[in-house]
Amino acid sequence: MPIEEFIISVYCLIDELLKEAIGDTKLRKRGENPALSDCEVITMLIVGEYCGLGSDKKIWHHFKTHWQEWFPRLGCRSSFVRQGANLVHVQGKIREILSGTMCNNKDLFLFDGFPIPVCHIKRYKRKRVFGGIGAVGYCAAKDEHYFGFKGHILITSEGEIKNFSIAAANIDERDMLPEVAEGITGDIIADKGLIRPELTELLARQGIRLHTPLRKNMQDKRPKEFIKTIMNIRRLVETMIGQLTERFQIQSIRAKDTWHLMAKITRKILAHTVCFHINKTLNPKNPLQMDRIVA
Repeated sequence: MPIEEFIISVYCLIDELLKEAIGDTKLRKRGENPALSDCEVITMLIVGEYCGLGSDKKIWHHFKTHWQEWFPRLGCRSSFVRQGANLVHVQGKIREILSGTMCNNKDLFLFDGFPIPVCHIKRYKRKRVFGGIGAVGYCAAKDEHYFGFKGHILITSEGEIKNFSIAAANIDERDMLPEVAEGITGDIIADKGLIRPELTELLARQGIRLHTPLRKNMQDKRPKEFIKTIMNIRRLVETMIGQLTERFQIQSIRAKDTWHLMAKITRKILAHTVCFHINKTLNPKNPLQMDRIVA
């Protein structure tokens, strides 16, 4: 679809979900309402994230330069950034509603974690960013240590994001899975880093069967075809994380406090969810092929 149609589609969807998310609640108890509507702000953030702009400054500048006629009440950058950050809880609620409509009646999920660095490992002591919250972690894919957080994501076998959470980089994925998987039943496929008998038993009591490949020194009695199948399915979560990293730049966030960090992460997850929802109607067989949304 043309970019103009994409912006309209995002706006209409957010307008509908925003009404459901806030209901009769008044978001601002004092002062005047901002000139730019909340629906317009969220729409610009989602479209900007899809276009790979990533930062608040780039998104604001893009719409101020190219789409001022569509958003005539777009004012200064500081007001735009502040309004977007203050809507973090609303954006989270919108994502939950949309995710619920797409993920209901699903019983097969994929789980994985990925690093979210916020500072180079050589500078974190000097800058003292996120003191007491962030931590030093290790990224096996890049074979390097980093300072920051770790994202933990649960998706369906089609690629919809069901749940998402972040924790300090030194927190074990096995400790986060029960929280991320709360409220679901069925099967979860993960990598061998999730092997822990106590975790398997805990999830079983929640009605969840955890499937992972075993380590080389462990005997696997399961059929080889079954192992091959679950490993092929698990690649989908790696593809999805690749999209969050490359298109939505979730590993390149610049923030100095937890509030703005969570605001940016939340909108990136929401942007992916909205784009998946739109693309599912355009390309139902391959909804993760988001390059084809905008011609």
